[in-house]
Amino acid sequence: MNLHEYQAKELLKKYNVPVQNGMVCFSTEEAVAAYNEISAKTQCKFVVVKAQIHAGGRGKGTFIENPEQHGVQVVKSAELAQTVAGNMLGNTLVTLQTGAEGKKVSKIFMAEDAYYEGASPTKEFYLSILLDRTKRQYVFMYSTEGGMNIEDVAHNTPEKIFKEWVAPGSSLQPFQARKIAFNLGLNGEAFKNCVKFVTSLYQAFTALDCDMLEINPLFKTSDDKIMAVDCKMNLEDNALIRHKDLEALRDKTEEDPTEVEASESNLNYVKLDGNVGCMVNGAGLAMATMDMIKLSGGEPANFLDVGGGANATTVEAGFRLILKDPNVKAILINIFGGIVRCDRVAQGVVDAYKAIGEISVPVIVRLQGTNAVEAKELIENSGLKVQSATLLSEAAELVNKAVA
Repeated sequence: MNLHEYQAKELLKKYNVPVQNGMVCFSTEEAVAAYNEISAKTQCKFVVVKAQIHAGGRGKGTFIENPEQHGVQVVKSAELAQTVAGNMLGNTLVTLQTGAEGKKVSKIFMAEDAYYEGASPTKEFYLSILLDRTKRQYVFMYSTEGGMNIEDVAHNTPEKIFKEWVAPGSSLQPFQARKIAFNLGLNGEAFKNCVKFVTSLYQAFTALDCDMLEINPLFKTSDDKIMAVDCKMNLEDNALIRHKDLEALRDKTEEDPTEVEASESNLNYVKLDGNVGCMVNGAGLAMATMDMIKLSGGEPANFLDVGGGANATTVEAGFRLILKDPNVKAILINIFGGIVRCDRVAQGVVDAYKAIGEISVPVIVRLQGTNAVEAKELIENSGLKVQSATLLSEAAELVNKAVA
């Protein structure tokens, strides 16, 4: 589950991670009030207006309705704050991560100035924690070259990207925290503050069951404080059962509506760009089915795993999800009857077919395993326009004919 910047920062503060403070706003009036409150603070020479969407690259991103407006902008007056907020709220921000369609901005974050003057030069770093699946450990990835162009740094100068691994279930060791601060070139008070920062950050990462936690930029202020100026946080969906309070932070408006509907029906669904809808029980079989669709001349329109308890209700929900995609030219249902009996799934297909009504695209059902013969007979005797197959090769041939 992805979180907005303002949500992630509020969570980090609970673990004593210093962050750039600010206020979330949903209207231009709130933005002006936030500007006045923030700018009244002595050290604030400006206020940063940040569009809140589930995508990176906001600083370089532009709005479809106003290409001159970026997703992050510094403002130095209440009038400009009102104008910028008006340019952002309700409009569509396009970044490298959103695709050409962009994402609609419904909220903004008014942030304090962290670049105030002092005795020491300021500096931007990059720091993230994520799972390294090859080593089966968590990894800190960090660099002295923070800011908007970290992708270019990783591509052009990979030697400037440092890594530090931590085994799951273990704490970040003090020497590891000091090594991170040393590699970032820090000393004195900034070094001590960085050690405290990365230690607290790892505590937040593990306590919140994060998949990924990215701080870019990690900022050293002119008085040697270390803080998170921006934050991207992703929580592990399967761990939310331990964090009922965090489920309320989910912003469904940022997600694909079809995928939201699927999750409410306990279906694992991911929309793709192809022309063959597929409904399968089990993630491994679903991946193999998608490969088979490509080999047969089609392109999978989705990943849809109905799980081991497929029945009339889940099959009907799956049908409705697939049929929402106008690009679908055929539907392939591929069920292996291990935990679930094939005849029950077949009956579910028949019931769902009747409940939905006329389905305009060919439906191919391949059932194998427990009671597969009975299931095939049930489908063929239903009188519906459903084609049945027992072997994967038969299903592939029927798919090929359907999309030819």
